[in-house]
Amino acid sequence: MIARRIQITTKKMKIKILLLTALLGSLASIGVAQTQTRITPDTVVRNLYAARKRPATDPFFQTKSRARLNKYFTKDLGDLIWKDAVASSKSKEVGALDGDPLYNAQDMKITVFRIKAPQFGEGNLNLADVPVTFKNFGKEQTILFRLERDNTGVWKISDIFYPGNPDDASSLRKMLKSG
Repeated sequence: MIARRIQITTKKMKIKILLLTALLGSLASIGVAQTQTRITPDTVVRNLYAARKRPATDPFFQTKSRARLNKYFTKDLGDLIWKDAVASSKSKEVGALDGDPLYNAQDMKITVFRIKAPQFGEGNLNLADVPVTFKNFGKEQTILFRLERDNTGVWKISDIFYPGNPDDASSLRKMLKSG
Protein backbone atom coordinates (compact mmCIF):
# COMPACT_ATOMS: atom_id res chain seq x y z
CA MET A 1 0.00 0.00 0.00
CA ILE A 2 2.79 2.43 0.92
CA ALA A 3 4.68 1.50 -2.24
CA ARG A 4 1.56 2.26 -4.29
CA ARG A 5 1.23 5.73 -2.67
CA ILE A 6 4.89 6.48 -3.38
CA GLN A 7 4.41 5.41 -6.99
CA ILE A 8 1.35 7.70 -7.42
CA THR A 9 3.16 10.62 -5.72
CA THR A 10 6.18 10.10 -7.97
CA LYS A 11 3.96 10.16 -11.07
CA LYS A 12 2.29 13.38 -9.88
CA MET A 13 5.70 14.98 -9.30
CA LYS A 14 6.87 13.97 -12.78
CA ILE A 15 3.72 15.47 -14.32
CA LYS A 16 4.19 18.71 -12.36
CA ILE A 17 7.84 18.94 -13.41
CA LEU A 18 6.91 18.25 -17.04
CA LEU A 19 4.18 20.94 -16.99
CA LEU A 20 6.50 23.44 -15.32
CA THR A 21 9.22 22.74 -17.91
CA ALA A 22 6.73 23.20 -20.77
CA LEU A 23 5.49 26.47 -19.25
CA LEU A 24 9.02 27.82 -18.82
CA GLY A 25 9.93 26.78 -22.36
CA SER A 26 6.95 28.59 -23.85
CA LEU A 27 7.66 31.72 -21.79
CA ALA A 28 11.29 31.68 -22.95
CA SER A 29 10.27 31.45 -26.62
CA ILE A 30 7.87 34.36 -26.16
CA GLY A 31 10.73 36.36 -24.63
CA VAL A 32 12.99 35.60 -27.61
CA ALA A 33 10.27 36.57 -30.09
CA GLN A 34 9.62 39.81 -28.23
CA THR A 35 13.35 40.62 -28.21
CA GLN A 36 13.57 40.09 -31.98
CA THR A 37 10.56 42.27 -32.69
CA ARG A 38 11.93 45.04 -30.47
CA ILE A 39 14.81 45.53 -32.88
CA THR A 40 13.46 48.40 -34.93
CA PRO A 41 14.35 49.20 -38.54
CA ASP A 42 16.56 52.13 -37.50
CA THR A 43 18.40 49.84 -35.07
CA VAL A 44 19.20 47.45 -37.94
CA VAL A 45 20.64 50.37 -39.94
CA ARG A 46 22.59 51.65 -36.90
CA ASN A 47 24.02 48.16 -36.32
CA LEU A 48 25.02 47.89 -39.99
CA TYR A 49 26.98 51.16 -39.83
CA ALA A 50 28.68 49.95 -36.64
CA ALA A 51 29.57 46.60 -38.26
CA ARG A 52 31.01 48.38 -41.30
CA LYS A 53 33.62 50.03 -39.07
CA ARG A 54 35.06 46.70 -37.88
CA PRO A 55 36.68 44.32 -40.39
CA ALA A 56 35.64 41.28 -38.36
CA THR A 57 31.94 42.14 -38.70
CA ASP A 58 31.80 44.12 -41.98
CA PRO A 59 29.35 42.39 -44.33
CA PHE A 60 30.53 44.11 -47.52
CA PHE A 61 33.54 43.25 -49.71
CA GLN A 62 34.24 39.94 -47.97
CA THR A 63 33.76 36.29 -48.89
CA LYS A 64 34.44 34.66 -45.53
CA SER A 65 31.00 34.75 -43.93
CA ARG A 66 27.65 34.76 -45.65
CA ALA A 67 26.12 35.03 -42.16
CA ARG A 68 27.35 38.63 -41.96
CA LEU A 69 25.11 39.48 -44.91
CA ASN A 70 22.17 37.42 -43.69
CA LYS A 71 22.12 39.38 -40.46
CA TYR A 72 21.20 42.64 -42.23
CA PHE A 73 19.88 41.90 -45.71
CA THR A 74 16.98 40.01 -47.26
CA LYS A 75 18.06 36.80 -48.96
CA ASP A 76 17.77 38.15 -52.51
CA LEU A 77 19.73 41.35 -51.80
CA GLY A 78 22.27 39.34 -49.81
CA ASP A 79 22.66 37.00 -52.80
CA LEU A 80 23.47 39.96 -55.08
CA ILE A 81 26.03 41.41 -52.65
CA TRP A 82 27.65 38.00 -52.11
CA LYS A 83 27.80 37.26 -55.85
CA ASP A 84 29.51 40.61 -56.49
CA ALA A 85 32.02 40.08 -53.67
CA VAL A 86 32.90 36.55 -54.83
CA ALA A 87 33.23 37.60 -58.50
CA SER A 88 35.47 40.57 -57.69
CA SER A 89 37.55 38.44 -55.33
CA LYS A 90 38.15 35.82 -58.04
CA SER A 91 38.90 38.33 -60.79
CA LYS A 92 40.94 40.60 -58.49
CA GLU A 93 39.04 43.56 -59.99
CA VAL A 94 36.55 46.04 -58.61
CA GLY A 95 33.01 44.70 -58.70
CA ALA A 96 29.75 46.55 -59.23
CA LEU A 97 30.30 48.21 -55.85
CA ASP A 98 33.17 50.57 -56.47
CA GLY A 99 32.52 52.69 -53.40
CA ASP A 100 31.12 52.40 -49.92
CA PRO A 101 27.40 51.60 -50.24
CA LEU A 102 26.65 53.13 -46.85
CA TYR A 103 27.96 56.53 -47.92
CA ASN A 104 27.54 56.32 -51.72
CA ALA A 105 31.16 57.45 -52.12
CA GLN A 106 34.72 56.28 -52.64
CA ASP A 107 36.30 59.00 -50.52
CA MET A 108 34.73 60.17 -47.31
CA LYS A 109 34.97 62.89 -44.73
CA ILE A 110 31.69 62.39 -42.87
CA THR A 111 30.19 64.95 -40.50
CA VAL A 112 26.71 65.66 -39.10
CA PHE A 113 25.73 61.97 -39.37
CA ARG A 114 22.16 61.12 -38.39
CA ILE A 115 19.96 58.04 -38.62
CA LYS A 116 16.36 59.20 -38.59
CA ALA A 117 13.23 57.47 -37.32
CA PRO A 118 11.67 54.88 -39.58
CA GLN A 119 8.81 55.88 -41.86
CA PHE A 120 6.39 52.97 -42.15
CA GLY A 121 4.58 52.06 -45.35
CA GLU A 122 1.09 53.45 -45.61
CA GLY A 123 -1.14 50.64 -44.37
CA ASN A 124 1.83 48.23 -44.32
CA LEU A 125 3.62 48.00 -40.98
CA ASN A 126 5.96 45.34 -42.40
CA LEU A 127 7.67 47.88 -44.66
CA ALA A 128 9.77 50.82 -43.46
CA ASP A 129 12.15 53.40 -44.90
CA VAL A 130 14.98 54.71 -42.73
CA PRO A 131 16.60 57.95 -43.94
CA VAL A 132 20.25 58.52 -43.13
CA THR A 133 21.62 62.03 -43.55
CA PHE A 134 25.18 63.33 -43.33
CA LYS A 135 27.64 65.68 -44.91
CA ASN A 136 30.47 64.28 -46.99
CA PHE A 137 33.19 66.86 -47.61
CA GLY A 138 30.59 69.48 -46.66
CA LYS A 139 27.96 68.31 -49.19
CA GLU A 140 24.63 67.18 -47.71
CA GLN A 141 23.69 63.61 -48.55
CA THR A 142 20.64 61.42 -47.92
CA ILE A 143 20.52 57.67 -48.24
CA LEU A 144 17.27 55.77 -47.82
CA PHE A 145 17.23 52.23 -46.45
CA ARG A 146 14.17 50.12 -47.31
CA LEU A 147 13.48 47.39 -44.77
CA GLU A 148 10.97 44.56 -44.71
CA ARG A 149 9.82 42.56 -41.71
CA ASP A 150 9.78 38.84 -42.42
CA ASN A 151 7.26 36.32 -41.10
CA THR A 152 9.36 35.81 -37.93
CA GLY A 153 9.24 39.54 -37.13
CA VAL A 154 12.87 40.27 -38.05
CA TRP A 155 13.65 43.45 -40.02
CA LYS A 156 16.01 43.10 -43.01
CA ILE A 157 17.25 45.61 -45.57
CA SER A 158 15.75 44.91 -49.02
CA ASP A 159 17.37 47.85 -50.83
CA ILE A 160 19.32 51.07 -50.34
CA PHE A 161 18.32 54.12 -52.39
CA TYR A 162 20.61 56.95 -53.47
CA PRO A 163 18.51 60.02 -54.41
CA GLY A 164 20.26 62.14 -56.99
CA ASN A 165 22.18 59.28 -58.63
CA PRO A 166 21.49 58.34 -62.26
CA ASP A 167 18.74 55.74 -62.68
CA ASP A 168 21.09 52.75 -63.10
CA ALA A 169 22.80 53.69 -59.82
CA SER A 170 19.72 54.91 -57.95
CA SER A 171 19.69 51.87 -55.67
CA LEU A 172 22.06 49.19 -54.43
CA ARG A 173 19.96 46.51 -56.10
CA LYS A 174 20.15 48.28 -59.49
CA MET A 175 23.92 48.72 -59.23
CA LEU A 176 24.42 45.05 -58.39
CA LYS A 177 22.12 43.82 -61.15
CA SER A 178 23.76 45.99 -63.82
CA GLY A 179 27.30 45.19 -62.68
